[in-house]
Amino acid sequence: MTERHPILHMFCGKIAAGKSTLAARLAGAPQTILIAEDDWLNALFADELVSLPDYVRCSSKLRHILAPHIAVVLNAGVSVVLDFPANTVEQRSWMRGILENTTASHQLHLLDAPDEVCLARLRERNSRGDHPFAVTKAQFHQFSSHFVAPSPDERFTVVRHDEGD
Repeated sequence: MTERHPILHMFCGKIAAGKSTLAARLAGAPQTILIAEDDWLNALFADELVSLPDYVRCSSKLRHILAPHIAVVLNAGVSVVLDFPANTVEQRSWMRGILENTTASHQLHLLDAPDEVCLARLRERNSRGDHPFAVTKAQFHQFSSHFVAPSPDERFTVVRHDEGD
């Protein structure tokens, strides 16, 4: 049997930039699992998520409990597509902490879509009603105001996806 080197896939991009679409595609690879924050937040905290501070609180709880599990999965040789936003230095630091407890490699997928494209996708997603959370234009701008692209000193292998990739 050949040894498989697992990969942690992470995603950086504004709301509706295409992170979950790319995550679903990557999760189709052999010996790869998808862990999607929106699914977990919806199942565990849907009634508590009303504001940005609510999201920060609930997401923090989720990250705390999942980090050791994700490291175990990676160390077992299974790749993880981590559909959690890596949109702030703090979020990426949490992901870096997971990597430091594994021998896995990683890819930080940076999805760069203009706000107009994200907002159009968001309107379409909201109208379909198939996403666990409907996000308003004001919420999009509130969350986007915290977006910080990764810098080289964070030491991530960045794979850039421009709008249209």
